[in-house]
Amino acid sequence: MNRICNLFGIQYPIVQGGMVWCSGWRLASAVSNAGGLGLIGAGSMHPEVLREHIQKCKQATDKPFGVNIPLMYPQIEEIMKIVVEERVKIVFTSAGNPKTWTSFLKQNGITVVHVVSSARFAEKCESAGVDAIVAEGFEAGGHNGREETTTLCLIPSVRKATTLPLISAGGIATGTGMLAVMALGAEGVQMGTRFALTKESSAHDTFKEYCLTLGEGDTKLLLKKLAPARLAKGKFFSEVEEAEARGASVEEMRELLGKSRAKKGIFEGNLEEGELEIGQVSSLLHELKPVAEVIKEIIDDFNTCRQAVTEFPSF
Repeated sequence: MNRICNLFGIQYPIVQGGMVWCSGWRLASAVSNAGGLGLIGAGSMHPEVLREHIQKCKQATDKPFGVNIPLMYPQIEEIMKIVVEERVKIVFTSAGNPKTWTSFLKQNGITVVHVVSSARFAEKCESAGVDAIVAEGFEAGGHNGREETTTLCLIPSVRKATTLPLISAGGIATGTGMLAVMALGAEGVQMGTRFALTKESSAHDTFKEYCLTLGEGDTKLLLKKLAPARLAKGKFFSEVEEAEARGASVEEMRELLGKSRAKKGIFEGNLEEGELEIGQVSSLLHELKPVAEVIKEIIDDFNTCRQAVTEFPSF
């Protein structure tokens, strides 16, 4: 047992990312039942829909699970009230100042984890009183840090900046990747793309099947004048890339983005008009599997690789 397992009461230090349009109660409960920590993604849910997912997750698992809350959510007060009323034990926050809600959540007996993309923000998290940190590298899917620091550079930097339990995210989909970031100082991993492309994910099958065909270089960080997001190639991707290349204004980019682009692409499977958010590591994934099989593969891979490393020669 390490600090991440102890903090959450889980078997494996594997956290499923709380992704918009992918992370409903089915996915979260499947991950928790398989020994990891499942997260419900509040970012794409109306408040009462979130309440419904929390209640269904409780019925589907007796294991720990949590809720991921982007702090820029427009009805944030209502969301926070719901997680307290429903006695959620673990909350991951992102996209905002951790000082704003951490003390409120902790006063209500909730374990708080905040997602950062730099060592500077990790230090702010420690002073805000969070219980653990997720350090997410540039390889990650969806909304991303502006620093564009890769995971292998970010983890050792954050590890030096804080003594808090550290979870690594961005570009991790295998046990080998998990071992690599743990060698750099992480104590657990958060995987988004790996779980977005499982049978229990609420993403549309058309979106999943398309992402499983992606190769190296088929995703790119775009929308940098708004909120940077890693997108898979497609019609909307090309429109954004062209607009950014000609120096389109923030207003033009906002008009191009419009409303519900991510829902169209991820949840409705509209590959033409949708915003197809996914991580670089999708290029390693080519088969749709159930969560239990995925977690078993990750742990088996981790243990095999760990044993192989012990047999490396000394220099």
